[in-house]
Amino acid sequence: MMSDSVQRPGPPASCETELLVVGAGPAGLFACYYAGMRGLEVTLLDSLPHLGGQVAALYPDKEIFDVAGFPAVTGRELVDRLTRQAESAAPSVVLGEGAVDLRRDDADAVTVTTDAGRVIRAGAVLITAGIGRFTPRPLPALDGFTGDGVHHLVAPPHEYAERQVVIVGGGDSAVDWANALAPHARQVTLVHRRVRFRAHEHSVSRLMDSPVRVLTNSEIADVHGAESLKAVTVRDCGTQGLETVEADVLIPALGHIASLGPLTTWGLTLDKQQIQVDTDMRTGVDRVYAAGDITTYPGKVRLMVVGFGEAATAVNNIAVRLRPDEDLFPGHSSERPPIPTP
Repeated sequence: MMSDSVQRPGPPASCETELLVVGAGPAGLFACYYAGMRGLEVTLLDSLPHLGGQVAALYPDKEIFDVAGFPAVTGRELVDRLTRQAESAAPSVVLGEGAVDLRRDDADAVTVTTDAGRVIRAGAVLITAGIGRFTPRPLPALDGFTGDGVHHLVAPPHEYAERQVVIVGGGDSAVDWANALAPHARQVTLVHRRVRFRAHEHSVSRLMDSPVRVLTNSEIADVHGAESLKAVTVRDCGTQGLETVEADVLIPALGHIASLGPLTTWGLTLDKQQIQVDTDMRTGVDRVYAAGDITTYPGKVRLMVVGFGEAATAVNNIAVRLRPDEDLFPGHSSERPPIPTP
């Protein structure tokens, strides 16, 4: 998220903005920056409680190698840099609220209502929602548990020093987190329902050579603690035997369920889980544009760097739509005075 020193309060329950960006992943953050460069007032909306989208949620500490200018960069560092860049646009930020309803009240704007009842009237909407709204796959043992200690979003590894961590899952995320936290935590236990792992073979080999305690053919049967997690009960799926494992952190790494959700009711032209766009990133709905992984068109390549270019294309076309006297080409950023960073 934006640092506390620069975090701005979200807009009021009813507000107006020139550009509403729906989705705070990498493409959305870059779109915010570019909106600022074009002098647009921008509001950023995301259903997740943090910035960075799936990069921040799924692989913040994995290195990314195909971002221009970075031989290697972790997801966490990339999101931090994109966030600092986006801050120059002074966006209003609304997190933890999903876009639900879109309507046209007049020819000059569209209105988006969130699942919290917030009403945002915008000159244009740019959808940068990645793979759509995604929620963690549920872990039944957590039903009814309201205490602290369940981490769907994993903190930097050093923050788990001297903590007893239980990770649930057998895919790349679960195995990668077990390997990353093993040198820092007091104890890491990995619980997987099956004998075989879905993670990359090299990562699994590293796991088996690490101090991580691996419990396969097992599942979490119960969690214990009131205000905070104290322990979990692990059930052997074969013998049905139960074991209590001390834990003050539980990381359910079971993957996520992605869905376009209410976006399917907006009148957009869809191809499976993607929105069809023109070369200027326009959707089939007036004043609604899209960029990033959520878009499709002939020859589309789903890479993060492509999303950055699409965000810039969309914002420049939106700027001309909102201000017809302006040029489509914004000029080179190196020729402009620096945008003040808050």
